[in-house]
Amino acid sequence: MEALGKKKLKGGISLILLMFFVFGASAWTGEIHGRVVCDVCGDSSVGPEDHILEGAEVAVLCITKSGEVLNYQAFTDSRGVYTVAETMPESDRWDACLARPISSFHEHCTDLSKGSLGVKFNYNHPSGYSHTVRTFVYQSSSLPTYCI
Repeated sequence: MEALGKKKLKGGISLILLMFFVFGASAWTGEIHGRVVCDVCGDSSVGPEDHILEGAEVAVLCITKSGEVLNYQAFTDSRGVYTVAETMPESDRWDACLARPISSFHEHCTDLSKGSLGVKFNYNHPSGYSHTVRTFVYQSSSLPTYCI
């Protein structure tokens, strides 16, 4: 008798899981990425003296449609690009996010440009798409002589 009860329980769980996948929550995937660069001369234009910042830290805070707050930490790669990605149920997808630079580990480029304090944005993309955040810019704490 006990074996029959376990068999019915397993069958009921399988049916519930099948209904969940067929009728229920579909998966949603989102991605946020951006770049971090060093404006060596502080002239707000990209020149041969400027370079990407590898290892720069960026924080991304997102609020989901269900009201949950998710906090991500990312570091730039060798191309100066950071990426945050998540897969979750469609009902919990990102609604609005804030991306902001945290720190630069480059010893000569640690001053954050005034326009790079953070970016708020709504995340309206369907599953599988990404949002590109404008570039965050650090400046040199002291200008090299070739910039003057």
